[in-house]
Amino acid sequence: MRELVVKKNDSGQRLDRFVGKAVPLLPESLLQKYIRLKRIKLNGKGAKRDVRLNEGDVLSLYINDEFFEKPREENSYLKVGTPRLDIVYEDENILLVDKKPGVLCHSSGGWDYNTLIANIQAYAYQKGEWRPREENAFAPALCNRIDRNTGGIVIAAKNAAALRVMNEKIAAREVEKYYLCIVSGRPRPPEGRLEDFIFKDAVKNRVYVRGRPEPGARTAVTYYRTLSSRDGLSLVECRLGTGRTHQIRAQMAHAGWPLLGDGKYGSDSVNRRHGEDGQLLCSYRLDFDFRTPGGELDYLSGRSFRVPRVDFVDKYFPGAKF
Repeated sequence: MRELVVKKNDSGQRLDRFVGKAVPLLPESLLQKYIRLKRIKLNGKGAKRDVRLNEGDVLSLYINDEFFEKPREENSYLKVGTPRLDIVYEDENILLVDKKPGVLCHSSGGWDYNTLIANIQAYAYQKGEWRPREENAFAPALCNRIDRNTGGIVIAAKNAAALRVMNEKIAAREVEKYYLCIVSGRPRPPEGRLEDFIFKDAVKNRVYVRGRPEPGARTAVTYYRTLSSRDGLSLVECRLGTGRTHQIRAQMAHAGWPLLGDGKYGSDSVNRRHGEDGQLLCSYRLDFDFRTPGGELDYLSGRSFRVPRVDFVDKYFPGAKF
């Protein structure tokens, strides 16, 4: 139990709003529940959430100690009341989640509990599959990341053994990643291989495509296949041969077929015409193609997983098969 004394500058506030500021890690839903259960008392008695506080009031908070920690990325899962996850597949070792465009995989700096990793850790914590107080170092972790405005499957490991194996398989290119995107124009030829050299400007968070080697540039390979074309747009499937930053976006734009909605590498006029302000790109399928023993994850070898639907495909190419 912790006690808080209301100071002069805090008087006049509602009870729930004061506690929400004083204990920022406490989820709103849990805060309201604790007030109803009288685990938050005002001057020794239960109180309504909208009661106004006075200077000198004493709040008794029967709340777990972890909620009083200083907010940081490592404990942001505590703030998540109800995890928001679209689960594609789950077992005791891994979780495949369909990340929606606009959601960050990790915080971009500071404290942010709306990230994918915070929701995944909250999910494991609330299910009792992860007990952070009993762990020395491990926490559920992402094995791959995708850009904020890109949707699709992200792999999370639930234990250290799964994280080790999955990271090894991804590094060895034994996890095939397929993307769907909508591009401006009609790729010629309709199916092929793009091989370029990509230079990354970390300051601008942008990459530049070169046709020949140069210092700092790395080889980038993307295989593409046109699935359908109409009204000046094409639905394209891409498979990564390498895993460079912004690879598909930059290479497709360099080839003359920029992704619709891409504000960094695309066409502003085309984006405005269609009302799109985020790249239409989705990591829609993962194939576990293990060519070496997979240890604890060997049962995944040969399996394929995909998202059940892609909104931008339904919008621009309804009924398209992929």
